[in-house]
Amino acid sequence: MDPENPIVALCTDGMRAEVAGRPEDAHALFTKAWETARDDYEACVAAHYLARHQDTAEDRRFWNAECLARADQVGDDRVAAFYPSLHLNLARAHADLGDTERARHHYEQAAAHLDTLPPGPYTDWARYAIVDGLRAPGADPVRELAERLCARRDLRSLALLLPAYAGADRERLTTVLHLLHASPDLPEDERVLIRTALPTG
Repeated sequence: MDPENPIVALCTDGMRAEVAGRPEDAHALFTKAWETARDDYEACVAAHYLARHQDTAEDRRFWNAECLARADQVGDDRVAAFYPSLHLNLARAHADLGDTERARHHYEQAAAHLDTLPPGPYTDWARYAIVDGLRAPGADPVRELAERLCARRDLRSLALLLPAYAGADRERLTTVLHLLHASPDLPEDERVLIRTALPTG
């Protein structure tokens, strides 16, 4: 984003206010950015930041949908890297509203746009959020294992487990689970979880 753009500058000031613990000032700056946006690109940027400051899932859905609509109107490279975040935010809002079908659609769209992001921590975070969102609901022995490892502060085991689990790398996860199962320090209840999680056959 162009830091010289007045709408981007307002949103940057809003983020500074947010970090400084002044949410009312941040909201006022984002609102001013929205009200003074001159085109779809600027409106897209302002709507993105306004969406962050909404109290309800319905309002977050509204502002993220507005942001996506404006990005679609821009339709050029200036907004290409916005799409993973836009779809993730919409997916979360729809999930919070109980609309799992629309949430899944937006998680899938976020995944389809991941290649617009450069490698790095933000892209890793987005990938993990997408994988988590697409994971089937219900019992998850690997998540339960991670929670137990956390409770025991077994950082070495967590360091092995979490990248494979969060990245949905099934082959790597299977290898890690076998390694953990072989550890002499693992309690039996955690071994049971691992046996439940391992593929059969």
